[in-house]
Amino acid sequence: MNKPSWIAGFAVLTIFQASAWQQQSGKDLSWAFQVPDKNPPPSSGNNGPMHVPGSAKSYMPAQIDDLYAPPDWFPDEHPVAPSIVLAGKKPGGMACGSCHLMSGRGHPESADLAGLAPGYIMRQMADFRSEARRGSGMNNIAKAISEDDMRQASEWFAALKPATVWTKVVEADTAPKTWVNRGRMRFPLSGGETEPLGNRIITVPQDPERIENRDPHIGFIAYVPFGSMKQGEALVKTGGSGKTVQCGICHGPDLKGLGEVPRIAGMHPIYIARQLYNFKSGANAGVQDVLMKQVVTQLTDQDIIALAAYVGSLAP
Repeated sequence: MNKPSWIAGFAVLTIFQASAWQQQSGKDLSWAFQVPDKNPPPSSGNNGPMHVPGSAKSYMPAQIDDLYAPPDWFPDEHPVAPSIVLAGKKPGGMACGSCHLMSGRGHPESADLAGLAPGYIMRQMADFRSEARRGSGMNNIAKAISEDDMRQASEWFAALKPATVWTKVVEADTAPKTWVNRGRMRFPLSGGETEPLGNRIITVPQDPERIENRDPHIGFIAYVPFGSMKQGEALVKTGGSGKTVQCGICHGPDLKGLGEVPRIAGMHPIYIARQLYNFKSGANAGVQDVLMKQVVTQLTDQDIIALAAYVGSLAP
């Protein structure tokens, strides 16, 4: 599908983040801060009505791409949504459901908000608005909507209950060869070729067409290096012999959140990795984020990948 031109703004911010990290570390982190391809593959050209399994609804591609009116394939599966989730606020305040989906689970380039404490979501929105949390298209969105919009959206997403693992984490030596679209989502190339995974997390849709259609019933596969899960579990549960602190101290024993400290269990692995890098760099610099900076200071790239792989594999 063709993506609206405003998405280029998100792409510029992602490139900025990746470039900043590359300058600091000399490493290519575009696997986490996904950068759109300059020469993407040709479109499939499917311009007819789109459907997803289990839904009686149909939408045209242009409707699915309308970020002020995201498709709601299964309206009976969630409470009645406020206007800011369904329609956004023009100009600049895209509908929350377009990126985070009407399930709240989102895609790897956005956050999984389902079941998070409303106070936590409100604090993040305030940080986006003040730019204490930087390098995301959310900065402009937060400035375009009202406090009441934020409150309604926060309470609505908090009421959603994530019930299933959204990303299947697979340890592997290789991953599909991929490309990244203008919306910063990674897709496998049509030829089915693979390439060495190396020290990366490569996340692809379980079903590309259904993911493009914003189907909330289908998730992702994250390929991670062999040994990541065991290493990540040790870091989470023991702190790695003083390298960091046990994640459960703040995020709860099952990592499903504690008060306004967010759930991290079952979050997109590359989203977790991005946030850990952003804590290290200071791109996330809100009041609570400053506390996380000390937690991640000694983490290596391998540690970050391992933590993200293990945490992302857990039930939400």
